[in-house]
Amino acid sequence: MLSFQRLDVYRCAIEFLALTAQLADDIPRGNAALLDQLRRAASSIPLNIAEAAGRTGKADAARAYAIARGSAMECAAVMDALSVLKVVDAKTKQQADELLERVVAMLTRLCR
Repeated sequence: MLSFQRLDVYRCAIEFLALTAQLADDIPRGNAALLDQLRRAASSIPLNIAEAAGRTGKADAARAYAIARGSAMECAAVMDALSVLKVVDAKTKQQADELLERVVAMLTRLCR
């Protein structure tokens, strides 16, 4: 197991990515742009966490963690949009919000 795979933030990000994959099957075709944005941003979170773990300089790692944090914020905005459009149910939205809150909090600490 690589070092980043042991990080709680990485595990939460992977859990969120799995949630978005399940969600993708239920989203109507008319929301393809939002779904595509969610998929890309959700994938970006764990990928940038892994990249940060591979960086040797603290500033480089912090930059990659900040990118992951921005992607998590983007995912939260997409989930808000899907909720307003009544594409996702309240339970799924709450589950996503809880995961993203944890991810953002951990990434905020890692960015420092």
